[in-house]
Amino acid sequence: MDFLAGEVLLIDKPLEWTSFDVVKKVRGRLLKKLNRKKIKVGHAGTLDPLATGLLILCTGKATKKIETIQSAEKEYTGTITLGATTPSYDMETEVDREFDVSDLTPEKLKEAAQSFVGEQLQTPPVFSAKKIDGRKAYDYARKGEDVKMRQNLVHIYEFELTRIELPEVDFRVKCSKGTYIRSLAYDFGQSLNNGGYLSALRRTAIGDYRIEDALSIEEVVELVLES
Repeated sequence: MDFLAGEVLLIDKPLEWTSFDVVKKVRGRLLKKLNRKKIKVGHAGTLDPLATGLLILCTGKATKKIETIQSAEKEYTGTITLGATTPSYDMETEVDREFDVSDLTPEKLKEAAQSFVGEQLQTPPVFSAKKIDGRKAYDYARKGEDVKMRQNLVHIYEFELTRIELPEVDFRVKCSKGTYIRSLAYDFGQSLNNGGYLSALRRTAIGDYRIEDALSIEEVVELVLES
């Protein structure tokens, strides 16, 4: 493989690794292998530490493809826990409100899911890397400062519930660039006059790139060493 000319690497990001952790690991191995002081390595779309799945890295001249890859549709699977909310809309923060889920039926849940299909305005989580006045939103949130999040226009192409065992609901979603699945989980709970937060997330596709073709970090490191 020619990492300087440019390679696109599909990686199955493990739980609790940041996207930058993965970039740093691969770049470090490449610099050592190629005996260089500098090489371009970037990722085509951040994946939260509490999420697993497809993370695409581009090296060398292939970094020019990053913007195109980032703009592609994304597909995710995961779990929404109903009956509660958290400030971060996921498990990064503790539950702050609880709700009764006894009146939620499969029919209500499926109807609510279908109501999200299409174009809509979505508010990003305050616990996110979204920039506000040059600072990341989570910098404000972690200090308890009030912050106004600007809504984004997103498109949900498919939102399918694959398992309903309350308070947990498994899902598969296909969406546009810029969609926050944590916000979708929170909004889904709100639409049911209830609460919801994201308790598991896995990215399974970016455009035509699939998780089935991805390598573990260990396999990518081995690939670098063997090339």
